[in-house]
Amino acid sequence: MTVSAPTDLDARLGEEFEHEAVPEANRKPVGSVAAIWFGFPMILTNALFGGIITYHLGFARGLLALLGGNFVLFLYVGALSYVAGRTGLNFAMQAKRTFGTRGYAMASAFLSSIVIGWYAFQTGLTGATLHDSFGWNTKLIICLAALLYTGVTFLGVRALTVIGMIAAPLYVILGVVALGFVSASHGLGGVTHYAGHAGGMSFTGAVTLVIATFADSGTMTADFTRWSRNGREAVLAAFTAFPVASLVAQLFGLVVVAAGAAAQPATDGGDFLALLTGHGALLSALAVAFVFVNLGSVCTHCLYNGAVGYSHLFGSQMRRLTLVLGAIGGALALAGVWSLFLGWLNVLGMLVPPIGAVMIVDQLLLGGLERPAADAAFRPPALIAWAAGAACALLVHLGLPGLGEAITGILVAGAAYALMRRRVGTRLAQPASR
Repeated sequence: MTVSAPTDLDARLGEEFEHEAVPEANRKPVGSVAAIWFGFPMILTNALFGGIITYHLGFARGLLALLGGNFVLFLYVGALSYVAGRTGLNFAMQAKRTFGTRGYAMASAFLSSIVIGWYAFQTGLTGATLHDSFGWNTKLIICLAALLYTGVTFLGVRALTVIGMIAAPLYVILGVVALGFVSASHGLGGVTHYAGHAGGMSFTGAVTLVIATFADSGTMTADFTRWSRNGREAVLAAFTAFPVASLVAQLFGLVVVAAGAAAQPATDGGDFLALLTGHGALLSALAVAFVFVNLGSVCTHCLYNGAVGYSHLFGSQMRRLTLVLGAIGGALALAGVWSLFLGWLNVLGMLVPPIGAVMIVDQLLLGGLERPAADAAFRPPALIAWAAGAACALLVHLGLPGLGEAITGILVAGAAYALMRRRVGTRLAQPASR
């Protein structure tokens, strides 16, 4: 693979280290890395899903499902982050150790494409949200949003830190304002007694929904946490996202629905943006800024994941791929294709956790962290285990959704890889027959 040299612009804005480990001198304190992750899950999407889960399960079981899903995400993202903090490698380079110097391309290209799909979806959603709330021209807003989100991502990981520092406090402030309106109009006294509407979602299905929401970028956490000074600080940074930021964001949606303040809780969950409109010019202006910052946090992180992944695949630079992928995702959003993505992205998201499960078992439990990245072009056990986990997750989704697709995929992939590696090790340890 021919790697393009860093440009003068890279030197001015800061190296992104697409093709090497982040040097010790360039590592960042835990607060900076936490800001990258902390602002990412603090989004309206999490309020929406938190509300939908509460609508189906009620307050108590909904809260338990949110806690359970975030606990699994912490273990999953935290383990992958620990590896990233130890090595300084991005996801693509991390995956080479497990899937091989050529086999990794399948996992990296797959994930990088999914996150660009999410970027297109959220960019389109920006235009649709502001059209529905204020009547603005959808396509014009999509163009503006794509330019803005691409520009911020182009600045690199430093910009992700800044947007995280803005997005999280703004979410909490406006969420509290929304709950103030809810308290005035509906009251909050009966929130804990909300029973929900049983039958539409199982408990394990709700846990899976929480996991699937961030399975893609969670698996690619190394793109963010490789900047940590060590594995422990990388885990701490991941902890601020899961469970802390993610759960806080979901709890706002839980309360909105449990208080009876959501207009369409079965579909829009606890999305509280509508509660902020119609209360004067200042709050409306803050709501507009909130949409751009909130959805922009998702878009910039996803675009960064995709650009880092594809830059390593093509031997290019992150900033060049940011412009290319930003334009492609913006065009898809502008064409209206984004509205068709959601179902496919959710299904594809079920196939992602087995990737991380195989990497965790290989690198943390079986010593692969010390394996040179260039020891094999393809590592069949890893690829087979990924396929097995993904197939079982898909089968559960189609036939037995109550078992939990994401958790099934994680357990099957991890167990399959461990068994295959054990058999290979046993066979190699046996004396050759005469």
